[in-house]
Amino acid sequence: MTTLLIFSVLVGLMLLGMPIAVAMGLTAVLGFIVLGDAILLNVVGQRIYASTTAFPLLAIPFFILAGNLMNTGGMTERIFKFAHTLVGHVKGGLGHVNIVGSMIFAGMSGSALADAMGLGSVEVKAMTARGYPKAFAAAVSAASATIGPVIPPSVPLVIFGSMTGVSVGALFLGGVVPGVLMGVAMMITVAIIAKRRNYPSEARATFREALRSLADGVLAVGTPAIIMGGILFGIFTPTEASVVACLYALILGMGIYRELKWRDLPKILLDTANQTAQVMWIVAAAGLFGWLLIFLRIPDQLIAALTALSADKWVVLALINLILLLLGCFMEGIAIILLTVPIFMPIVMKMGIDPVHFGVVMTLNLMIGLLTPPVGMVLYAMSSVAKVTMIQLTRELIPFIVSIFAVLILITFVPPMVTWLPNLILGR
Repeated sequence: MTTLLIFSVLVGLMLLGMPIAVAMGLTAVLGFIVLGDAILLNVVGQRIYASTTAFPLLAIPFFILAGNLMNTGGMTERIFKFAHTLVGHVKGGLGHVNIVGSMIFAGMSGSALADAMGLGSVEVKAMTARGYPKAFAAAVSAASATIGPVIPPSVPLVIFGSMTGVSVGALFLGGVVPGVLMGVAMMITVAIIAKRRNYPSEARATFREALRSLADGVLAVGTPAIIMGGILFGIFTPTEASVVACLYALILGMGIYRELKWRDLPKILLDTANQTAQVMWIVAAAGLFGWLLIFLRIPDQLIAALTALSADKWVVLALINLILLLLGCFMEGIAIILLTVPIFMPIVMKMGIDPVHFGVVMTLNLMIGLLTPPVGMVLYAMSSVAKVTMIQLTRELIPFIVSIFAVLILITFVPPMVTWLPNLILGR
């Protein structure tokens, strides 16, 4: 009964239009007041503060800053041109360029929104100029942006690792194969649609053009190798890698490409501060709400309920996926991670599910939520960038959502798709 009451209050506040962070924080405070324990209320401030001080969380503002520096410093344009050289000549060429470009950019920013707002604006403009329908261009850009938080580095995986104590490096490696599978599935989708609608292909790049594109874009494209190489060889931690990514983007943008100016930095830093504050506000409130759930032993109750339904871990994983997909329609992805990880992790550990596997499955699951109304952030971002209606964009997105869902099913029930690479490299 207590569980139902708490979640009813939370849902009620959200339906009233209250921001998710405020709704979670207020629900937690009201819960402590109802419990009537003055000691609990006295430590509210401490719990909020403690939720935001985990060392891995330092990576969040730096990866956001890195993405903003790349978008302003000319790296996104060069990534697009490099991807164009690789796959532009295939049927529906610019759709494939869009996806390959996002896969490369995914290895730099770790944020779907940074990809959508930065590379997405370049991609939509290029595709519409070649005669692609604006809604289709926006749909490909929105779908490909969701690869960002799966291929390392990844802001959601950093948060998951900080909450659970799971190695962020192992989580990053676990996301590589699923991220590539997402890209392949989307490219197959584009190929089918392009053939049916007779979309154009681009002229194959000459050897000289390919060399020029490679020379111009190699430094930008090399960013993922620097980030993951440094982590794997123990040169720096994932958190330190986020700082390295910022310095590298700054050096390229200012010193090599010379498209990033000193006058651009105040706006970039302000945007980064705003985006970081939004994320950390949710982190703080969710930490307090999660503490209330643990205090009331709600995770234990849910473990008992789920295990009563089935003792089969695959059935439990399917049920968790269903819950996450439903939540993704109404809540922001990071908020879902912060809200559900304290509940689901005890179940995952009891069922013998690899936490790296679960972390990547959860992250990919929530990427579908970024594309589904009514709360999909990438959906809104691309609708604004491309100036198309939500209905037009959602209609074009359906085949891509299906392709992402197929990858989700595959990695859910074939764990080695996630765990093989971290086991091979880290010897887990």
